[in-house]
Amino acid sequence: MRILRPTLAAALLAACGPALAGTVTVITSFPKDLTQAYKTAFEKANPGITLEILNKNTVAGIAFVRETPAGQRPEVFWASAPDAFEVLNRDKLLAKAPDALNKNVPDKIGSYPINDPSGMYMGQALAGYGIMYNTRYLKAHKLTPPVEWKDLLAPQWFGHVGITAPSRSGTMHLTVETILQGEGWDEGWQTLLRMSGNASAVTERSFGVPDGVNNGQFAAGPVIDFFGLSSKYSKFPVEFVYPSETAIVPANIALIDGAKNSEEGKKFIAFTLSEAGQELLLEPKISRLPVLPYDQMKGKIPEGYPDPAEIAKRSKVHFDADLSQSRYYVVQSLYDQTITFRLKELQAATRAIYEAEAKLGDKAKSGKPAELLAQARKLAWAPLVDGKRAADPAFLKIFAGNKKDAAVNQQITQMEGEWNGKARANYEEAVKLARQAAAL
Repeated sequence: MRILRPTLAAALLAACGPALAGTVTVITSFPKDLTQAYKTAFEKANPGITLEILNKNTVAGIAFVRETPAGQRPEVFWASAPDAFEVLNRDKLLAKAPDALNKNVPDKIGSYPINDPSGMYMGQALAGYGIMYNTRYLKAHKLTPPVEWKDLLAPQWFGHVGITAPSRSGTMHLTVETILQGEGWDEGWQTLLRMSGNASAVTERSFGVPDGVNNGQFAAGPVIDFFGLSSKYSKFPVEFVYPSETAIVPANIALIDGAKNSEEGKKFIAFTLSEAGQELLLEPKISRLPVLPYDQMKGKIPEGYPDPAEIAKRSKVHFDADLSQSRYYVVQSLYDQTITFRLKELQAATRAIYEAEAKLGDKAKSGKPAELLAQARKLAWAPLVDGKRAADPAFLKIFAGNKKDAAVNQQITQMEGEWNGKARANYEEAVKLARQAAAL
């Protein structure tokens, strides 16, 4: 029996080994091509640890973490939007994981910190925002390849653009904020409303825009770079361009406070930041920009691959995550009430303006027709909340409140209802004014 005991003990330890290791649950908005690659590589490098992927859009992911009791939460939050991590941090839902850091990652990309200065989350990849377009579609419809956001505002683009909503996509929220910060609140919203007036649909998820461009449903649309690049390097007939108003910011990863298996959650974070984890970003189906400098990637960078340092250098936008976080829910709500839920009416107003402009020609530039069209454009394309109000701390505080509080919820619901009704009335009036102008 004494001889058997060490053998028996070893056998028991071997049998119990996998049970001692646990499951690491990752809540993420990233597509399966990316998450499956990391799951396979991480589990191979860490036998006995199972990686469970919980796929939700960023807004739903934040809500899930908030609503899950401490001790039962997922281990890792992994998403593109730094402002989302600021929201989680504000709500004290993140935990520090300094031992997961890769010290070879630079402090900044351009002027933007790659890792949160307070140590609550880390940059895992770099991301830029731009326009993805289908080359065959453009050729068939004789559309000029877009270079800047404003290229998508031309009448020729009516019905050819695909968009999603910031409430449905963290990457779209970053795109919206990039435009707002690059152009200023009022002009930025005019760009968003005009671009949306040219849209044929608001997709349910961020994936819907690149999928629609890939299959020719849309000519073009705003996307995060890895959607465009992964399609291009997977041989779809698409191109991706970074406008001068873009932002190169980190896609982040963080340990969730109150998780079930924090120690092994840290192992996954460390793996994504390791050289092996960074090399996975370069796979054609993933096509993301590493946070590790290119000179440390040992010649693995494909020829012609975008250089985030160069893009950041020429970008006109110095992204402010604190500003974005402070108006996070205001931007989502205003976008939904005036675009997502009123797209049909916005499209009708946009079409009526274009038709009047085309019919009138030079007559649209002066006199009564010009006056009526100016009123129509303002009703259709000016934001219902101006920049001054959007910067008012008292106004922002309303939307930062807890919606489970009946008084807060009532106040927000009332405001949203007013915006929705006002948007509809404005768009319908814009149609009438444009038609009056066309009749002159």
